[in-house]
Amino acid sequence: MTGTIDHTLDPGRTHILIRQSHGPIVRSMSRAFTLIEILIVVGILGILAAIVVPKFTDAAGQTTETAVARTLQIVRHQVEYYRARQLAEPDLIGNQWDDLIENDYLHSVPRNPMNWGTMIAAAPAIGVGWVWRDDGNGIFDLYATDTTWLAEFAE
Repeated sequence: MTGTIDHTLDPGRTHILIRQSHGPIVRSMSRAFTLIEILIVVGILGILAAIVVPKFTDAAGQTTETAVARTLQIVRHQVEYYRARQLAEPDLIGNQWDDLIENDYLHSVPRNPMNWGTMIAAAPAIGVGWVWRDDGNGIFDLYATDTTWLAEFAE
């Protein structure tokens, strides 16, 4: 079988002439998709989008949590280092980050990745990025806040 394209039969359609031993057979090929074909493709794309979009949303939340956990880990280690070398608690409520920065425990003020706050307070509040509080055992610890709740991450 050999085929050739002939545009002379109908200018709006493509015809393929197939030569067989019994003579030419003319087949007409449409250049457009049917409505059903388009609806099936749109439906499949919709299903795929419904599967993929939540995965990206979860990834963004996990990235923020990972950034908060990593920042807390770094700052908590530096606070422990300060305690060991200075034999005292840093005054994070009164002096904010000054004790840690002036004594070279931190290079700059850490930002909370959840709300980009830098201020330290004793309780969560608007504009507060970090909470410095006593856990009931006389030892203070640092927590990240989202202004309405404390995000506590175990190391």
